[in-house]
Amino acid sequence: MIQTAFTPFQTKLGTTLTKKKITVLQINLGKRCNLACSHCHVEASPKRTEELTGEICEQLIELINRFPQIETIDLTGGAPEMNYGFKQLVEAARAKNKEVIVRSNLTIYFVPGFEDIPEYCVENKLRIIASLPCYLEDNVDKMRGNGVYNESILALQWLNRLGYGKNQNLRIDLIYNPPIPNRDKFALPPNQKNLEQDYKNYLKEHFKVEFNQLFTITNLPIGRTKMFLENRKIYQPYLEFLESNFNRETVENLMCRNELSIDYLGNVYDCDFNQMENIPAETRKGEKITLAKLLEANSLDIIEQVQTENYCYGCTAGCGSSCGGSLV
Repeated sequence: MIQTAFTPFQTKLGTTLTKKKITVLQINLGKRCNLACSHCHVEASPKRTEELTGEICEQLIELINRFPQIETIDLTGGAPEMNYGFKQLVEAARAKNKEVIVRSNLTIYFVPGFEDIPEYCVENKLRIIASLPCYLEDNVDKMRGNGVYNESILALQWLNRLGYGKNQNLRIDLIYNPPIPNRDKFALPPNQKNLEQDYKNYLKEHFKVEFNQLFTITNLPIGRTKMFLENRKIYQPYLEFLESNFNRETVENLMCRNELSIDYLGNVYDCDFNQMENIPAETRKGEKITLAKLLEANSLDIIEQVQTENYCYGCTAGCGSSCGGSLV
């Protein structure tokens, strides 16, 4: 690919990216995880110990109780089920009839002490969004570790037996990530609907597994993905590839516009990616926003402008990318 010059994202956008009314809280409960996936932008692993504290958990519960405009609580990590506050936040949110998403790696169900999670998800009608970056074993294990594919299939079969993917109140969605490129031959995720059908056909035929939707997500050049690209000296070419596929039609639906991303320390960001790059959300005066400031202001809507960086091209390339898959 030949491109003469890289255009900074804000220049390409040509306007301020503004917030809409906040309806989603995405909460990163910590970096503890039973896996250490090669594409993990959070850089979570079994060796990480950072997690939510009791004080921040109480502030989050206060936020959930105080603001009816919140429609969805989106719990992530690490493995969110492993980190402090998981059940407290689930129960607070469900008591207020909020949709609760848990972003699961599925293999957590086989870790001693967490075998109750599938039934707990049923009891609380949690929506599970699970990472399965391919429907083929070899590709998954290369990205996530040996044996992860087989455990993921067993977990999906377990969830199916409990009603997930069959009962309309028990949704299980899967996430596809493309392999991280080894050389400067890049590709965006394939058509989401077509790939979803391929997943459904293969998993049904080989394992009798059923699920609701597939979401395709572009690998953003941050975290372990960025390190991987830099080590192969293709980080800048990858950014240029994403820029060359910029699609202005995705901007209206960017997830950063109606959500707040909150870390285990109580800091507030526009999105999970900015959180990992430590780029906090700001007020019009340039003040960094925390949970305490939101509670003091008695408002979730104190951010006017989304903080953007060049990796935002990852969310706006092709059909777009978000925690809910394609944008257009």
